[in-house]
Amino acid sequence: MKIVLVFFAVLGSQPIILVSDRVPHLNVEALCKDTTAVDQAMKLSNAQSLGACMRDENAAQQQLDSVWQTTSISIRDRCEGEAVAGGFQSYVDLLTCIQMADDANSLSSPTSLRGASKNRNNK
Repeated sequence: MKIVLVFFAVLGSQPIILVSDRVPHLNVEALCKDTTAVDQAMKLSNAQSLGACMRDENAAQQQLDSVWQTTSISIRDRCEGEAVAGGFQSYVDLLTCIQMADDANSLSSPTSLRGASKNRNNK
């Protein structure tokens, strides 16, 4: 019993920050460097620069900061897994996944559409 009390006393004196309560730290520079190299190797006429890629990733991270707390934990966990899959990490992918999940959830709510029914006026 004393061990449990000591554990809670130590735990209570430490600030607790849940990892899932913050936007995860992603290494997006590796993604941007690789994307830029591939674009250059393919000689794309409208290739994205490293700076433009980093700006997009930083903008997505800022948007995530504003929506992270209001997004359900299950969606955050699922989308974080998708955003780091394949060895590359992307805030743009994470934000897109969360936005798509939010859109899907808003579409799944039932509507009160009545449609064209020959029995509609009989009620």
